Amino acid sequence: CKNMKKVELLAPAGSFEKAKIAFLYGADAVYCGTASLSLRSRAAIDDDDLIKTIEYAHKLGKKVYVAMNIYAFDTDYEEIKQMCKKLEEVKKKLKTETKIVVMDISNEENCKKIYEENKDIDILINNAGFGDCGHFEETSLDKDIQMIHTNIIAYHILTKLYLKEMIKKDSGKILNVASIAGFMPGPLMTTYYSTKNYVVRFSESIREELRRKKSKVQISILCPGPVDTNFNKVADVEFALKGLSSEYVAKYAINKFFKGKFYIVPGWKIKLARIGAKLAPASFVAKISYNMQKRKIR
Repeated sequence: CKNMKKVELLAPAGSFEKAKIAFLYGADAVYCGTASLSLRSRAAIDDDDLIKTIEYAHKLGKKVYVAMNIYAFDTDYEEIKQMCKKLEEVKKKLKTETKIVVMDISNEENCKKIYEENKDIDILINNAGFGDCGHFEETSLDKDIQMIHTNIIAYHILTKLYLKEMIKKDSGKILNVASIAGFMPGPLMTTYYSTKNYVVRFSESIREELRRKKSKVQISILCPGPVDTNFNKVADVEFALKGLSSEYVAKYAINKFFKGKFYIVPGWKIKLARIGAKLAPASFVAKISYNMQKRKIR
């Protein structure tokens, strides 16, 4: 870890804690991105967590690269301009080198552009994503498609491109943020659960390929339950279970990640849920899942 110079954090929340840990391990730059953001919730650029990350990096003389995936259905694009303006104002106050990248990573070409402009990294954390709730035939098709592009295709492209570079160097780490949803069916959140199932199987398959190559490249998956982030506002739900703090999840994830853990599941309740999903028939798990989602709908 002490030899690592750049750390890529595609993270919607807890980026401050992750950045502190990255700098602690010797990184001289972090690539910090938000999740897909509903501009209607007004929770993007003026996020205290992001500003704390930038200010902390400034004190250390470190670099912060900021990227965003903006989810903007029914949104006045003047709002996007205003948020970008706020970021520029923060940038002017900093003495350290700061790169702002406002980019929709649900666009495939943008994912490739991120890679082309930032090839030399040691750690990739794919954490952009959003959900939706409701009966499958009633939810927005456009939102479903953008969710698939953000939660699956962006992960797929970035993982493939950076993995090739890491295999060449025989070093590097990838953390794909999935969810406990990735281990079970999810009626009333069908598209979201399906995207997280993809991330789990996708990462498990790559892990086996790397093992057979005896590669030193590591891949892991973070599978939390409810976390206190902007997810609820975008998905228009309220979690039945109390969410863990993003700070706790970030610290737990990075700690287990650097210890080489593959399945990273924070919280004892979520660990039990994963065991239950493995042991119980899928039809039974689907019924439980349906009842849980039904309680989330506002």
